[in-house]
Amino acid sequence: MNPQGDIRTAETVLALAPDAASRKAGSKLAAPGPWSGAGARAEGEGGRVGAVWGECSGSGSRPYRTVVDLSGEGGPGFNCSCPSRKFPCKHALGLLLLWVSGEAAVPVTRDDPPGWAGQWLDRRRQRAERAAAGPEAAAPATPADQEAARRRGERRAARITAGVTELEQRLADLLRGGLGSADGTGYGPWDETAARMVDAQAPGLAARVRELASVRGAGADWAGRLLEECALLHALNQGWLRLDELPEPLAATVRSRVGLTTDTAALLASAPPVRDHWLVLAQQDSDDGRLTTRRIWLHGRGSGRMALLLSFGAAGRAPELSLPVGLSIDADLVYYPAARPLRAALGTRHAPPAESPGPPPGGSVQAALSAYGEALRDDPWVDAWPVVLDGVVPVPDEEVNGWQLADAEGECALAVDPRLRDSQGLWRLASLSGGAPVTVFAEYGHGGTVPLAAWGPERTPRTAEGQEPIPL
Repeated sequence: MNPQGDIRTAETVLALAPDAASRKAGSKLAAPGPWSGAGARAEGEGGRVGAVWGECSGSGSRPYRTVVDLSGEGGPGFNCSCPSRKFPCKHALGLLLLWVSGEAAVPVTRDDPPGWAGQWLDRRRQRAERAAAGPEAAAPATPADQEAARRRGERRAARITAGVTELEQRLADLLRGGLGSADGTGYGPWDETAARMVDAQAPGLAARVRELASVRGAGADWAGRLLEECALLHALNQGWLRLDELPEPLAATVRSRVGLTTDTAALLASAPPVRDHWLVLAQQDSDDGRLTTRRIWLHGRGSGRMALLLSFGAAGRAPELSLPVGLSIDADLVYYPAARPLRAALGTRHAPPAESPGPPPGGSVQAALSAYGEALRDDPWVDAWPVVLDGVVPVPDEEVNGWQLADAEGECALAVDPRLRDSQGLWRLASLSGGAPVTVFAEYGHGGTVPLAAWGPERTPRTAEGQEPIPL
């Protein structure tokens, strides 16, 4: 399909917005005033528009350069020089709204776009061509290439094994000296150990070592939590050292937790897809100063399965993948190998996003506890698991000065992550509920519950717009 053919009206443009604030801000830019050099390029015999670009004046001395690619099979692509971490940003939305308003505002041409827009469009299409071709389109690997790849894999495995052995010794020294000795060591030894794991090409182990450093001395029960984290890290180390003895799904989980990645293009080319109508439950970005990570949660209407899409962008830049929250997409997903598959890669999209009939089926507080317990059984290192809670009420927990999500009868409750005690999202959830039961999509784990989206109480009329989850 050609996605451009589906983006013809203001409604279809606004459906791409990541949230209501972006829709409002984008609509304000849907006028010729702030734009200069706006244009669109027609492609092929039918004259379909393949790209739209323009420069939008802002608060700085230089205008923001915005370009949208409408020709890709996987959906529109966006690029803007603004610092926004929302994707698409308000400038991309405003530009598309201006374009669909008529050719007088954004003239259509068959000429090449400006150099800054053309360079990005060329790079994007080259990446798409490589991804579409897949590994099988590359030149056939010679025996020498295969041997070289095997040796590289063996060398990396040997480096990881050496790092794991060193880390096991570090944990043994820590426990031999007593956990109390860790309280006064500072971050230096932990940072050094983490750096050693990076040198061993085991970034997953490095991240867990840094987690140990953050637990040390934090809170009254830090020693117990430190012991738990040490036990999990020891189990992961032993899993790597005995990788050949593990069932393949668990071995895949260990490889992933250590830091070995699966090539997405190879996965899409080889693994069986799961086609479904996937409801986009939530989309959240996080930035560690070096990398922006986007997490998109999906629920399959037919399969009932949850899926997590990850997309990454350089520091200060939004990842390219963006899906409209609250809408449903008919698409193929391929799950990464794991003992408890959750992360997936997005494959072919068979139709444009459509309105969802409502929230997915929810469960009780007890069902959420069981779901997390089953996930832990298969993957002991999982921090949280996605759950849909039906008929819960956010209530204050005076004992710990926090919040809970309690069932309507008040018999069972899940503690909300204490780090969210004063978050706007939690107050937004309490306001939405007004003391009445609501449906909540959340991540539940050992650190507590993190609400990500919610649907209003059943007493609230659910129009087509009211079916959308409210981001938290």
